[in-house]
Amino acid sequence: MSPRVLIAAFFALSIGSITVTAGQEESVPSANPVVGTENLEALHATVTAVDLDAREITVADAEGNSLTLALGEDVKNLPQVVVGDQFDVAYYELITFEALSPDEAKPAMAAGSAMETAKPGDKPAESAIGEVAVVAEVTAIDKAANTVDLKGPAGNTRTVVVSNPENLEMVEVGDELLITVTKAVAVSVTAAQSGK
Repeated sequence: MSPRVLIAAFFALSIGSITVTAGQEESVPSANPVVGTENLEALHATVTAVDLDAREITVADAEGNSLTLALGEDVKNLPQVVVGDQFDVAYYELITFEALSPDEAKPAMAAGSAMETAKPGDKPAESAIGEVAVVAEVTAIDKAANTVDLKGPAGNTRTVVVSNPENLEMVEVGDELLITVTKAVAVSVTAAQSGK
């Protein structure tokens, strides 16, 4: 599965997901003001059906929500999956905003990703991580609405709601922010434990 498919599968299954940490906002130590928000969600489900010919597995969470996933040829270990196996997905997102001082070099937009899959013969497992960094200019601040307007390098603008109003005191119109978005997803299938 590609990282995009993994993330889509997670959100499709998130009907019964458990939020471990949501919207936690904290200041991160740095020479420049940095604010970060992170979110970690996890889903545990059980494989209820396997169709090797159609390359599909059906999983159900503890609340009975079920979903059938079509798996591509890149999933090499599908024959190892059996009914009763445990299907786990974890999704993590971290967004940081760092105010850049006027004399700092302004990096161009950057992106990177990495992926790891299970060894042949093991139960299917895959993890993927991606990161995008971009510099945006603060073009407007609305303290009453707790929002800032940001202009990206291509000239596109976006209004962002700030969770903690005190963070608005850290920036001014004209400031440049280095915004880094990190997303990671891990999917694994493990054998059902005997006696359960």
